[in-house]
Amino acid sequence: MLGLAEAIDRMNQAVATAVRWLALIMVLVQFVIVIGRYVFGVNSIAAQESVLYMHATLFMLAAGYTLLVDKHVRVDVFYAKASETVRRRIDIFGHIFLLIPSMVALLYWSWPSVRNSWKILEGPISVGGIEAVFLLKSLIPAFCILILLQSLSLLVRLFHQGSEA
Repeated sequence: MLGLAEAIDRMNQAVATAVRWLALIMVLVQFVIVIGRYVFGVNSIAAQESVLYMHATLFMLAAGYTLLVDKHVRVDVFYAKASETVRRRIDIFGHIFLLIPSMVALLYWSWPSVRNSWKILEGPISVGGIEAVFLLKSLIPAFCILILLQSLSLLVRLFHQGSEA
């Protein structure tokens, strides 16, 4: 099982490595948009939407990696001062009863919208925008799957730590 956890970790690391470049590209595109608009009086809805698409892709696909490296938002009123055993139990509870059910629910309820968007190849958000909203919506199930897999990986490690103690 630890081999599976390591494979999932490597996958999320690879995805994060690939999408991290979107942060730099996003800044450059936004810079070009601002210069184009205020210096040359040129505007492009598609360019503006491309920043939205890159932003969504970066955050939705790198979320599994964020969970892996434990940099996600954590309300640690009790967690910070808890012992390692209590922290492990809190993490197990959080994964099993909060994170996994939330991701399954989000995947279940978003799937019809994503499927329908692909069925009609849903067009741009704005007139003159990128004609690929179906790709943008596809980030939702991808996000859910990456988070679910990373949660499984972390659960394997948490249970392994418990069996060693």
